This record gives sequence, C-alpha cells and structure tokens, in this order.
Amino acid sequence: MAHPTSSDRHLAIRLRATVTHLTRQLRALATAEGAGAAKLGVLGQLYRLGPMTPTRLAQCERVRIQTLTRLMAELEADRLIRRRPDPLDARQTLLSLTASGTRVLTEDIHRREASLAAVIGERLTASEQASMLACCQLIDRLGDALAAHANHQETP
Repeated sequence: MAHPTSSDRHLAIRLRATVTHLTRQLRALATAEGAGAAKLGVLGQLYRLGPMTPTRLAQCERVRIQTLTRLMAELEADRLIRRRPDPLDARQTLLSLTASGTRVLTEDIHRREASLAAVIGERLTASEQASMLACCQLIDRLGDALAAHANHQETP
C-alpha cells in the first residue's frame, strides 16, 4: 500500500469531518418521540443483515452485549423486534425485526431523506447536484475499498 501524502491525509480528515457532520445533522432530525439513535441503529442492523444473535448484533454495533441488553428488552417490549430460538442451535436466541420495527425504521429514513432532499433542492444548483451525485459514487468506492482492506487484514 502506498504511503499517503499530506494531501491524501488532508482529504481524509476533511471527508471524515464532513460525513460526520452530515450524519449528526440527519440524526438530529429525529423527533422527540422517535426511537432514538441507538434503537434505530439496532433496527437498521437487523433490517440490513437479517435475524442474528444478540452477540452478533453487539459485534455489528461495536458494543459489548451488556450495553445492548436493556435496549433489546425495550425494543422487544415495544414490539419492534422479536426473539426466537435459533433453529440451528437451541442454546442461542435469534433477534429479528417485526413489521412494526420495519415501519418505524422506514418512516424515520423517509423523514430524514425528505428533509435532506428539500435542502438539496433549495441550496444546490442542478450542476452542484450532479457533482454531489458523482461524489457519492466516489464515497461508495472508498467505503467498499475500506471494507475490502479490513477483510484482507482479518484473514491470516
């Protein structure tokens, strides 16, 4: 792997700061009565990856299982997730998203996307929107490359 130049490092810092800022602003759009960032994160993982054990969910969320215990109980009490025995290992429990959980998640996503779309329409010209779309493709490529790099380092 090539050594990053100062220009590469500057761009990396700027990109990370920009993505973090946008993410925080989108997160701030959550309503007071909404599920909250932690709950939405869990729902999102189950939506993207499907049913999984609590241990796997904790790994995906990069937290300890103890951190998720109360959150999982609340989500289950709200009927946003359900627990069932793992058909392959009865000692394990699988968590999955309920129809209500999917609805809560998709409503939140649609609300945030609508807010972002409104600001894009108000603040960016057609040319800027095209540039932004090209940037999104580049950011996707970087994300894929980071994932491939991480997977490559994990294999012995």
